[in-house]
Amino acid sequence: MPLIELDKRYELPKEHQYYKGIDESMSIDNCLHSVFGASKAAADIMTQEYGRYFGLKTAIFRGGCLTGPAHSGAELHGFLSYFVKCAVTGRKYMIYGYKGKQVRDNIHSYDLVNAFFHFFNAPRSGEVYNIGGGRFANISILEAIEFCQKLTGKKFNYGYVDKNRIGDHIWWISDVSKFKSHYPSWNYKYGIEETIKQIYEANAL
Repeated sequence: MPLIELDKRYELPKEHQYYKGIDESMSIDNCLHSVFGASKAAADIMTQEYGRYFGLKTAIFRGGCLTGPAHSGAELHGFLSYFVKCAVTGRKYMIYGYKGKQVRDNIHSYDLVNAFFHFFNAPRSGEVYNIGGGRFANISILEAIEFCQKLTGKKFNYGYVDKNRIGDHIWWISDVSKFKSHYPSWNYKYGIEETIKQIYEANAL
């Protein structure tokens, strides 16, 4: 994608088809998945098949970063949760490549479970939904550092490794408009700053 490098993040031009986020039409072929990702893709297709072949009420929710105050984040999984834990404890956080400008959307666990609840109440067969924070809740690592420093009043302790992690995305924002078109009464409750504050409060006790 024709990413533009800004001060604290990479971004797409507003006129780009994926500016509002990546939708379900983006192919998962001919790209790096990791073994973990390949196992998820296999389960994804099998669940679609049970919905479309047998007519079972199934759905795939292809999540962006899923998080919340009870998230047990680790260094290579659960970006925002682990990040805030480092901000609280002073543990050194390592940034891997992309100048710390890589962007992730983050959806609060409440908003995600609420999406599940909407589907549960009016299920469909063999659906696939991209679900994440979308344009409503996304952040880069540098932006997260800036916000956490304001929140804690402390300098954030981090290091930088020039080489990015294998298969790591530079930019990911989910387009949730398909899900919202099927379930128009669903919407977000928690934005990115409120989510970070909740994680901080849960770990600062």
